[in-house]
Amino acid sequence: MPDEGPWPNSHTMSHTQDTPIAEIYQPLTQAHHGLSGLIPLPEGRQALAARTALAGMAVKSIDAQYYLLHNDLTGKFFIGELMRAADRGVRIRLLVDDMASWGQTSMAAVLSFHPNMEIRIFNPFFRGGGRWAQMVYRFGTVTRRMHNKVFIADGQAVILGGRNIGNAYFEAHPAIEFGDLDVLAVGPVVDAVSASFDRYWNSNLAVPVERLARKLPVQDSLETVRKSMERAIARPKNTAYVQGLCQDPIVRSILEGTLCFYWGRAQVIQDPPEKILDPPERQTQDLVADRMATLFDEVRQELIIYSPYFVPGKKGADYLISLCQRGVRVRVLTNSLASTDVALVHAGYSRYRKRLLRGGVGLYELDRVISRRDRKAKKGKYAASKASLHTKSFVLDRRQVFIGSLNLDPRSFVENTEIGLLMDSPEIGRNMGKWFDSNVPAIAFKLGLRKNHGVRDQIRWVKTGKTHIRDPHASALKRLWVYLLRLLPVESQL
Repeated sequence: MPDEGPWPNSHTMSHTQDTPIAEIYQPLTQAHHGLSGLIPLPEGRQALAARTALAGMAVKSIDAQYYLLHNDLTGKFFIGELMRAADRGVRIRLLVDDMASWGQTSMAAVLSFHPNMEIRIFNPFFRGGGRWAQMVYRFGTVTRRMHNKVFIADGQAVILGGRNIGNAYFEAHPAIEFGDLDVLAVGPVVDAVSASFDRYWNSNLAVPVERLARKLPVQDSLETVRKSMERAIARPKNTAYVQGLCQDPIVRSILEGTLCFYWGRAQVIQDPPEKILDPPERQTQDLVADRMATLFDEVRQELIIYSPYFVPGKKGADYLISLCQRGVRVRVLTNSLASTDVALVHAGYSRYRKRLLRGGVGLYELDRVISRRDRKAKKGKYAASKASLHTKSFVLDRRQVFIGSLNLDPRSFVENTEIGLLMDSPEIGRNMGKWFDSNVPAIAFKLGLRKNHGVRDQIRWVKTGKTHIRDPHASALKRLWVYLLRLLPVESQL
């Protein structure tokens, strides 16, 4: 690990009003003074295609910040788009958390050899030491991560939400598809997101990747990596997916400026990077979790929660129940045991199901099965057979909507840094509320309680008229495993 620092600061580029993105979208923002233009991106391919279009339009800068960036097809495609932009003279700043970069430091250092690309690693592990061992002896330091997901083009447009960069997030994984949500925004809110990025980029926790690499790249390494990525993307099995990205209707809409925005006031809700340095008892009150608690207090009629990792804890469960007691309709969509990708988190959540149901909270768990019709609609090889929820969003009285990286669990509240957009948009709120009403009963199990032999409450899972008395589609072994996990005293880390 390097002992130098702090590293040279850099900031969002100013004077980008003459860029193609600005020339298309600034007239719109000026016509809606003080408001931001917002478009939810619920489809995976659409979300990656939107990033692709903005990267292709950028002429001055791209800033990207991600918790995970996988070395798979979409990861290579994403990096390839950044490299093409850098070749045109665009300044690239890529900030990635160190959680999933094991074994990729050398390649990242090669990319940073490009004169227009800078890569920094957030809260890095010690190099030369075992990562899992560090999880133990550096517990409380390396176990706290940057969970943010942000993409900014020319300081004029931003995509922010729940998606990392990887096949499962963009409908390119043959086995699993994460249901997720981003938002594309233009207008004043972009400046606030850019300021947040700068704060993380210039933090002492963000270390230039070349300081971490065991061996610095040589001149021809960059071209070698470039050709390797191009070959991977051009493989016949990947061609249809890549062509589909380029032909997605959102690409033309972005390029031609024909996007139909929802206009409303939007604000960034964010954690500071220093959050991971402070123990919970010394953390400031200016955190995402605190802001969300204040917003929940203001709900009067309805709260809809989308949270793939939902571990409310005793206090959180009692709080949601208190909302129900004062007349608020609270409904939660989360993962079932069969659809979750983290069984340990499900173990933490399952402790509170009966308590929440008794208190009037509506619980829905996503069915892992993707219907044959929906799979057929996903053309080509990449038609996943298993669905998993990854959306992190809250709809408050169908008037305000939060879209971001925040789960309702202790790790998001206390351990990791998070970011999201809070949007005053009755149109988006109504649409998301109607989507929940119309679609969730068909894709998720509604949980209820029934007396077992008239004595003990037992959970029932109901979907389209069929009732299950155990976690649907989960084997006896998996149910036993989750039961045993519930005995571990690790809830604060979930």
